[in-house]
Amino acid sequence: MAGGRLIERFRASFLLFGLACLVWYVFRTGTKPSRASYPCQRAAAANANLWAVTYVFPLFTANTWKSYLRKRWKPLLVVVVAVAVSAGYMSIRHDGLGEMSPDILSLTPMTASETPTSDIYAVSGTDGADDGVQALIELMAEHGQPFYRSPEEGDLGGPSGLIDAGDVVLIKVNSQWDERGGTNTDLVKTLIEALVAHPDGFKGEIVVADNGQDQYGSAGSGGSLDWESNNALDRGQSIRDVVDMFSDKYRVSTYLWDDITGNVVQEFAEGDVEDGYVVATKVINSTGTLVSYPKFTTPYGTQVSFKYGVYVPGDDDYDLDRLKVLNVPVLKTHMIYGVTACVKHYMGVPSDKLTRSLGYRAHDTVDEGGMGTLMAQTRVPALNIVDAIWVNARPMDGPSSSYASATQVGVVAASTDPVALDYWASKNILCRVCSEGFDADTGTLDPDNTAHGGFGDWLRLSMDELNAAGHSFTCDEDHMNVYLSETG
Repeated sequence: MAGGRLIERFRASFLLFGLACLVWYVFRTGTKPSRASYPCQRAAAANANLWAVTYVFPLFTANTWKSYLRKRWKPLLVVVVAVAVSAGYMSIRHDGLGEMSPDILSLTPMTASETPTSDIYAVSGTDGADDGVQALIELMAEHGQPFYRSPEEGDLGGPSGLIDAGDVVLIKVNSQWDERGGTNTDLVKTLIEALVAHPDGFKGEIVVADNGQDQYGSAGSGGSLDWESNNALDRGQSIRDVVDMFSDKYRVSTYLWDDITGNVVQEFAEGDVEDGYVVATKVINSTGTLVSYPKFTTPYGTQVSFKYGVYVPGDDDYDLDRLKVLNVPVLKTHMIYGVTACVKHYMGVPSDKLTRSLGYRAHDTVDEGGMGTLMAQTRVPALNIVDAIWVNARPMDGPSSSYASATQVGVVAASTDPVALDYWASKNILCRVCSEGFDADTGTLDPDNTAHGGFGDWLRLSMDELNAAGHSFTCDEDHMNVYLSETG
């Protein structure tokens, strides 16, 4: 009897609790479906669904439903409408704008009128899991930039290629945010497939890495390479899952630098074999940047310094050129700095915690050109690949990007010039999706808006830092060639 009364009390309380969850879900989600991805909303939705299954759906199968409907049609109508509205929100919470129509985002080629030039290669119509990366590599080769370095000239490779068969390739991804806030894992998978398909036979190593800074992020505790909700066709496919697909046959691994971001170390050549962060002793005055970078040993015993390359213990020296960084950011807005793309993405290289403890927090230097300083003082990517398959173009909404906040654009673009690629991608993708899709002000996303502290301003300050170090990067469209292709 006591057990029966307890069950009845539970049923009575859940009747009210479940209904409260339904009401909370509907009104809290309101006109912003992206809220449906919040943890509290997901829990409320689950309880509301259970409530509906328990108390509402049986009404439509019971023998007495007609009688019940005649007597209590008004309250039931309210419940049905509430369930319908809730179901509507649940069904759209992952969709955002959906796929952009071609007339809104029809990319156009561009030919530089002045030298030197920066080349940008863009492929549209890709979902990351298809032949988009292969089309990108072919487009690059067609216009004089082979992806593969090889002593023999080939269709996709040659002496001027970027990636040698024996290189250690570090794929820098965004790991701090789940859902659409992280680099597309299908794109990472097809990129690894392209690397191990080197025409000379891949004999090197691949490390997929990032520093989520052991703080903030989707879980409030930094990054992860094994999120449950990912940016992919199969949302359960994490970066770690992708790497596991290759690790039995090739030397492919992950390294989450969050695990070592608070550990100060010295270089391998100084006798320190511990994984951690090397921190400079002198601040770069032009941007107030205290440079820091990771130094670590892979699961295969390869000792890597982000700045100096692959350590060769027998020579007590580094192979500077054997380490190649592929910088693969997801294109999205940023609530502080306007845009996250190639340059801002390098915030996943330094230790924000260590530099902050010393009074020169790395993140605070972004709008002073600090990421340009970091690239110039450590290592400039061999190639930057912008993941614009799904973008968050809602101003000030990023860097977190739920499924609901993202718009499917289906573009991947690459360049050896991170500044030019950021300029082009923000202007021709983010700004256009923002303007046409949301009818919103693009000021914070506009690379031509050079107001102090804005995206256009700090992008140029970053460019100045890089060019002072000997590069020829540009924010000037007269110096840009844009080559286009489509998948399929």
